[in-house]
Amino acid sequence: MPHDSQPPPPRQPPYPHRPARPPYPGDYLMPWQSCPPPRPRRTAPAPGPAPAPGNHSDLRRLRTAYRLLRRLSTLTALGYFTLFLLLSGYAPGLMTRPVGDGGLTTGLLLAVCQLPVALVSIAVYEWTARRTVDPLSTGLRDRAARRHHTGGPAPAQDRRKGAAR
Repeated sequence: MPHDSQPPPPRQPPYPHRPARPPYPGDYLMPWQSCPPPRPRRTAPAPGPAPAPGNHSDLRRLRTAYRLLRRLSTLTALGYFTLFLLLSGYAPGLMTRPVGDGGLTTGLLLAVCQLPVALVSIAVYEWTARRTVDPLSTGLRDRAARRHHTGGPAPAQDRRKGAAR
């Protein structure tokens, strides 16, 4: 009962079957031991988490460049396809207009041009990545490697101009 005037029972150790200390002195050898066990060596404390590989502004600049690259390439490829669909739905007169004398219509010409537009979008993506994102990531990687090998912070350098290839 919560209002009893009796004191609570004494606390038991969590593992009463385990003795608190070993039953033998520290220099006592067990039957299978030929010599006392070696003393544990003192080791340096475990290092904390590794610091970030550069200034946060470097990482922010890399994320921004990569985000811009993804958005532009996605909007290029999907924008063309969306334009094709909108023209097909809302401008059927334009899409059925013949181009030249061979029976090719504007809609078919735009449909055939989707593959080259996708390939150009991929090429522009790679070119822009090499020009903007790759130099930033290479600079961060180099600074992180120098910091790892020297054990200290690497000097901040601006690698926006690109890596020599």
